[in-house]
Amino acid sequence: MEFFFQQLLNGLAVGGIYALVALGYTMVYGVLKLINFAHGDLFAIGAYLGLTLLVSCNLAGILSPLPAVLLVCVMVAVLVAIIGYLLERVAYRPLRHAGRLSAVVSALGASIFFENALMLIYGARVYVYPDFLRPDFTVHLFGLSIPGMRILIILSCVVLMVAMQVFMLRTKTGAAIRAVAIDQGAAQLMGINVNLVISLVFLIGPGLGGVAGIMVGIYYGQIDFLMGWSYGLKAFIAAILGGIGNIPGAMIGGLILGCSRTVVAEFTFYLAIPVMVGASGLRLVKYFLKGNVFAPMELAVLLVGCAVAFVVSLACIRFLMGFVRKHDFKPFGWYRICLGIVVLVYFGVKAFVL
Repeated sequence: MEFFFQQLLNGLAVGGIYALVALGYTMVYGVLKLINFAHGDLFAIGAYLGLTLLVSCNLAGILSPLPAVLLVCVMVAVLVAIIGYLLERVAYRPLRHAGRLSAVVSALGASIFFENALMLIYGARVYVYPDFLRPDFTVHLFGLSIPGMRILIILSCVVLMVAMQVFMLRTKTGAAIRAVAIDQGAAQLMGINVNLVISLVFLIGPGLGGVAGIMVGIYYGQIDFLMGWSYGLKAFIAAILGGIGNIPGAMIGGLILGCSRTVVAEFTFYLAIPVMVGASGLRLVKYFLKGNVFAPMELAVLLVGCAVAFVVSLACIRFLMGFVRKHDFKPFGWYRICLGIVVLVYFGVKAFVL
């Protein structure tokens, strides 16, 4: 049980990072109905800029670790926010009244541009964050030994998410963003500068993503130029899981995805026996297949395992749908439940096969 809670806390830390990145996806979609595929690369740029300021500019040597990290987070948030603003002006605003496919192609092109720019500037090797930036204290709570870095990551994510929610609900600017998300034409008739609001969204989302990039660098200790795609994809799943366009949903979706990723990866034996059967059959096939000759028995094991996993997945979906209809649980639709099951199966297969 202690190991379970350790993994749960780890999932909350990872999920908080997913949630911060997911906020950028959901805010842009809520205002423009556009998936900003370059957002994950802005997150990676934040991680690299943080390392540059801490090491190359020697802020980590001039200041003590905590003030240096806080100062770098503010500086990176501003710099990445400016890059996000320029991205909107150059890649998205000229195509605002064009078809949706044009904007999607532009977003993908921007993502490829940022990814290759990072590789050309910093190289393809892995970079390591300084070890002394990570706090070395441990908190003992209810019999659990919780690393200080994990606590700080969770608290930082919670503070940023709460501040974001307060900003959206309690300020006039937040009300303007929500109005533009509902109806741009009506918001413009009420005197709201729609272009300014959209630019503000492209400032806030990338700024939070940049801070999340620094958190990943300090938490895991290393970064690479491909991290934007992997974390961006997971954050995008979190945004869909919570209802894309819904800011509280993106936060909750990120936490759910982070917890499911860590817990399921460690406890797949107990939570996904059918997945384990199918994965074991796949391992046998990979082992016994030589020279493109199929081993009939191993292939049969694979097919039986996959069939069992499929039947159990359908049973789970039917059970959850019955529960939703019976209790009128409106925040989650059937597509989010199915997506959650797919995510669980994916991490289960990844844990046992890869």
